[in-house]
Amino acid sequence: MPIAKILLYYRFTPIADPDAVRLWQRDLCELLGLRGRILISKDGINGTVGGELDAVKTYWRKTREYPGFGDIDFKWSEGTGLDDDGRSLDFPRLSVKVRDEIVSFGAPGELRVDEDGVIGGGTHLSPGALHKLVAERGDDVAFFDGRNAFEAEIGRFKNAVVPDVATTRDFVAELDSGKYDHLKERPVVTYCTGGIRCEVLSSLMVSRGFTEVYQMDGGIVRYAESFGNTGLWEGSLYVFDGREAMSFGANAAVIGQCTTCDGASSLMVNCADPECKVRVVQCETCTDAGTAAHCAKHPVAAA
Repeated sequence: MPIAKILLYYRFTPIADPDAVRLWQRDLCELLGLRGRILISKDGINGTVGGELDAVKTYWRKTREYPGFGDIDFKWSEGTGLDDDGRSLDFPRLSVKVRDEIVSFGAPGELRVDEDGVIGGGTHLSPGALHKLVAERGDDVAFFDGRNAFEAEIGRFKNAVVPDVATTRDFVAELDSGKYDHLKERPVVTYCTGGIRCEVLSSLMVSRGFTEVYQMDGGIVRYAESFGNTGLWEGSLYVFDGREAMSFGANAAVIGQCTTCDGASSLMVNCADPECKVRVVQCETCTDAGTAAHCAKHPVAAA
């Protein structure tokens, strides 16, 4: 039986002709029958693609042959399955685009990149080095979530600071607000799904006077490969594809609370407000009952 796989990856490196890379990546994915989302800019590439195992392996090999992409940190995970044409069920289509930023902080002018990656970012920590830092510094270590706030509803590092952001573009204003100035002299560990958002976030924090900034190398995905549910991570990981959430073992804690009945759940649905882009936790029972789910900023209108 064909095996479905998903690759998550990024690489910050100067790209002289982003549109040429876009055409090459689009043609490569179409040839291999892969679906997913790939963003390219003058500063690098960011992608998630899925498909049949052998096709994904070929994509992995061909992409690594491109100058500057040889040391991309690819993260492999299980896909949900394949359709009758052998294409990933986790992505409805293939999208390959050129953008000003490969992760949209709305601050392309602040990002500096060379062949080694982001300039002036946080110190990368392996999962083991993270545990060593926590063992040495204890509660002084502040975990700083680099994702949209709703993602943390179903999973986060223990006692993490979760900024009130609905999109990545909100982080610059959030940092500039002064809310987190009390962390500037403490060790701050930024984390996100696969590491890319923290590459930029940590550099923004360093440039704003945070003196000891780290980032979880490879993100939550790489941490979970080492420690699963036995370490400092709690709950499930929200992902932006058909799987919607990943757990790291059979005994994953369920920390999400249904917005309707307060029951424990890791299921997320769209806020019922048509103008809202936020996902909210709603249990399967309430979802099956057709109950409209609302985020905190768009509550149910009074009768």
